[in-house]
Amino acid sequence: MKIIEKYNNVSLIIRIICGLVIGTILGLLFKDLPVVPLFGDLFVGALKAVAPVLVFALVLSALAQGNDKLDSRFGLVIALYMISTLLASVVAVIGSYIFPQTIKLAETATADTIPAGIGEVLSALFLNMIANPIGALLEGRYIGILFWAVVFGIAAKKFASDSTKKFFEDVANIISQAVRWIINLAPFGILGLVYTNVSTNGLSIFTDYGKLLILLVGCMLIVALVIDPLLAAITLRTNPYPLVFRCLRESGLTAFFTRSSAANIPVNMALCEKLGMDKEMYAVSIPLGATINMDGAAVTIAVMSLAAANTMGIQVSLPTALILAFIATLGACGASGVAGGSLLLIPMACSLFGVNADVAMQVVGVGFIIGVVQDSVETALNSSGDVMFAATAEYAQWKKNGKSLPTFLGGTTKVDI
Repeated sequence: MKIIEKYNNVSLIIRIICGLVIGTILGLLFKDLPVVPLFGDLFVGALKAVAPVLVFALVLSALAQGNDKLDSRFGLVIALYMISTLLASVVAVIGSYIFPQTIKLAETATADTIPAGIGEVLSALFLNMIANPIGALLEGRYIGILFWAVVFGIAAKKFASDSTKKFFEDVANIISQAVRWIINLAPFGILGLVYTNVSTNGLSIFTDYGKLLILLVGCMLIVALVIDPLLAAITLRTNPYPLVFRCLRESGLTAFFTRSSAANIPVNMALCEKLGMDKEMYAVSIPLGATINMDGAAVTIAVMSLAAANTMGIQVSLPTALILAFIATLGACGASGVAGGSLLLIPMACSLFGVNADVAMQVVGVGFIIGVVQDSVETALNSSGDVMFAATAEYAQWKKNGKSLPTFLGGTTKVDI
């Protein structure tokens, strides 16, 4: 127990770095250690097993808990959350077209089916949507899982009792905790994954991962500093950057280190209070934002799935890539609020191109290797955006009611700065 306690007291990021370094050293010195690759296989297998149930439970619970007793501010913040996530997906698709990436995997990657055109893609998409929900869960068909989670969630919102809704919430929390336990063992899994890759491909894999990481972070920075501020500027008709930088500083910075949108909810609520916002508004919009405002997750899902397609030589047409942007948006809204949650949605997007689940989960493993930086930046973007868009909707209502904007946005209303 003392060993476990000491292990848990060390930052997950430091543990992952240690696993990465040890795996690299072992991969360079010893080419055939039978036990070490097992760590990676067990880690990927556990993620592959829990991911479908996690997606289903989170989406169903979020929709079942919806609240109807909110004004136009809530509708606006929902629209901002969804539009920004969609635009983030588009940025990722464009970035992947300009700077296409491939990933060196431990095994030879093959596709189940290679879509011939947009018609076949749409046909497969709709057929997978209406697949048997139990079969979708068992076989990891993420399009069907997402579709039925939405259907059941809307039905539960209308017809389920409060105790049933609480049960759905408890189930989602239980599964999320199980994911946290699995991710807590990520250093061992990454050790095995890095060892397998280094012993098979050498140190060149880090060059590929570095390029992939630069593309991911670059797309996220464009969203944080260009796309999201543009949406806020259009809504408020004023310079949004004082709000943007304040949210990045007071929310994004802590989220960068916690690597969990859910864990950063109290920080965001405290910031909303300092910004003079209505508690009834941000008490709902901030937790919801931690679930559906997933710009960084959308970037990760789109970039990684296109990299998987490129790796296997699948030619992705522009219309198909735009469908991917939409799918990445939907998938990102179901991403878990725990560290590495968006990576579990990559197989859903990969299935659009016929990439099989085994290959997709190898891509997820690569995501965990670069996640020391990628997931931190992603969470900072997601969490700071929760506050920024909630504040944008709040201040838009102020202007509509004839109230001046806060002083830091050029108005006269004083708030705690």
